[in-house]
Amino acid sequence: MSDDSFAAHGGEAALDQVLSGTVQRTGALAASVYLLPPSESVLCLTAVCGVPVMVAAPWRRVAVSAAGPLSEAVREDRLVWVGRQEDMARLYPNAAAGLPYQFALAFAPLHGVRRWGVLVLAWPKSHPPSLTRRELGHIQSSASRITRVLDQAPAPWSIPDQPRTVPLRRPDPDPAQSGLAAADLLQRMPVGALSFDLQGRITYLNDAAARLLGRRADRLLGTLPWQSVPWLDDPVHEEHYRIAVFSREPVAYTALRPPDHWLDIRLYPDDSGISALISPHLDPQSADAPPPGITPALGASPQRAGTGRIHQLIHLAAALSQTVTVADVVNVVADQILPAFGAQGMVISVVDAGRLRITGHRGYDPRNVARLDGLPLDTGLTPAGHVLQSGIPAFFADPAEMARAYPRAPALSGKQAWAFLPLLVADRRVGCCVLSYDHPHPFRASERAVLVSLAGLIAQAMDRSLLYDAKHDLAHGLQQALLPAALPHFPDLAVAARYLPAAHGVGIGGDFYDLIRLSDTDAAAVIGDVQGHNINAAALMGQVRTAVHATAGALPGEVLARTNRVLMDLETDLFVSCLYIHIDLAERRLHLASAGHPPPLLRSPAPTPHAIALGVEPGPLLGIGAGSEADYPVTTIAFPAGSLLALYTDGLVETPDTDITDSITDLADHLTSNGDRPLDDLADSLLHHAGLHHTRTDDIALLLLRSR
Repeated sequence: MSDDSFAAHGGEAALDQVLSGTVQRTGALAASVYLLPPSESVLCLTAVCGVPVMVAAPWRRVAVSAAGPLSEAVREDRLVWVGRQEDMARLYPNAAAGLPYQFALAFAPLHGVRRWGVLVLAWPKSHPPSLTRRELGHIQSSASRITRVLDQAPAPWSIPDQPRTVPLRRPDPDPAQSGLAAADLLQRMPVGALSFDLQGRITYLNDAAARLLGRRADRLLGTLPWQSVPWLDDPVHEEHYRIAVFSREPVAYTALRPPDHWLDIRLYPDDSGISALISPHLDPQSADAPPPGITPALGASPQRAGTGRIHQLIHLAAALSQTVTVADVVNVVADQILPAFGAQGMVISVVDAGRLRITGHRGYDPRNVARLDGLPLDTGLTPAGHVLQSGIPAFFADPAEMARAYPRAPALSGKQAWAFLPLLVADRRVGCCVLSYDHPHPFRASERAVLVSLAGLIAQAMDRSLLYDAKHDLAHGLQQALLPAALPHFPDLAVAARYLPAAHGVGIGGDFYDLIRLSDTDAAAVIGDVQGHNINAAALMGQVRTAVHATAGALPGEVLARTNRVLMDLETDLFVSCLYIHIDLAERRLHLASAGHPPPLLRSPAPTPHAIALGVEPGPLLGIGAGSEADYPVTTIAFPAGSLLALYTDGLVETPDTDITDSITDLADHLTSNGDRPLDDLADSLLHHAGLHHTRTDDIALLLLRSR
């Protein structure tokens, strides 16, 4: 059902009323609502009150996974407060890069029958750096009211094509003759007087203002000045207006009206709009030397990209800088760049062995995408090959324009306008990005300039992510090759194992585990951790596993001592922690030796199950010295039927600012409570439990053994 049905049942009206009332009760300068569509992971700007919609355009769609206060409020389901611009820069540097204004922000999650989205409130920089209890109560109350509106809506809703502007509800003014008297007053003044609404449109101007701006009043009313007055079409003027809207403080600057007329412009904002006074500069100077302390104009250009586009480009650059994988780049282009430029379709191809391989797409029939995948670089079917070979972007405003050069392309695409952007890094051809539109779309010069700049950023991100994915695939393959493909089966022993690479880096490390068959009733369980997270660590891990296999069956202390001698002969700079356990299934006993490894956990069988860390006397780490003199004491412990043994590496228990002993005790308590679960479920539960307490920065190996 369309969004109209939600509006027809009063949903939009109720939402608008709450939003407008929130601005007035909290004293905020603006409020907006972001909604999260079902089964999607992108927050969409739906309604804005108090500032122009164009101000929020760069943040129309924000991924829930993005690094920023808006996404954090949803992910953590809590109110996020950013009281100062310095806090924004410190806590969320990428968000601050695209939001260079001084104000305070609150982000309140809307969580009812499901996660609906976020209520965002903004105050001018004059607001204290913290919220009062009264303000906090108003914010929480408003968030609850909006949530109830969404929960109780009798009809479903969908995200509108464009965010709605919500007017501030104010008491109707006295309709007496005061308005006429005010107009007469302003007409008699020698200075120019203008009134703007919060969208930037001129709602009133006197004759002096029209004369100073050089345009007739009827050509200015209802327009944006930087669009209707050529010499004001400069990012500087729009930026001064934005600063006034956000700060709610007066802004004064001097502007040059060609060829040599300097004008003083003063902006006086409040929560209903902006009043402006324009007068000739009292100390005029030559046109080629602007007054002291005034930023010189950038020059009139009817096609110049506005300041909104500039901030949008900064914001998108920050989003692309956070991408790691090719999938990340595709998602940023689809979720943020497409809506920012009003496009409905996207295809990203990369160069692979002389062909264009499609790595991501949106808004296209998969069958058409399959036909276009793998085209040669010199293809004449679409402009992609020529664009990539020449390095020159191509823009087609309608199908007829496309058909003149590429007759079959419009039918294949099914779109009505296209921008083909080459992705180049230095002299290397990375790929091609295509943005497409469902309707004819003329590309203004300013839009083309921004898209070309953006293509360079996409190319850098894609080049970086292709390299990361290649390294990750190599690391994953190497890791899988070094770890055991399968563990041996024992009738009296149930086994489960897990390995998780570190959350950062190329996804390879030195953690390992193994279960070695010594006889039908004897096995050796091994777990270890090589220092580092790189190819060298993985290679050494393979050598340690080989050394342990070669000596398995000897006394546990002798196995570790021989392995230590092997590492000393290799003269490696890395050291290894290792735990070796000889499991005697016939006698139901464990014989353990440790080389500086975290103690294993043993859970006793029913009727009183309890997990404890075993007191194993550790010997020195492997590879750090001592040579043949290294001693690894052996500890013997009973392993009755129904017992559960857990071997793990330190990545499972190391938490910043937490004593490792406390973390091991916490893990033992979890094992006590959940040890009766099937081993595979228990292994996943232990990993999930560890992930709740800290962000994983180390790889994890886990080996569970249950005596049957």
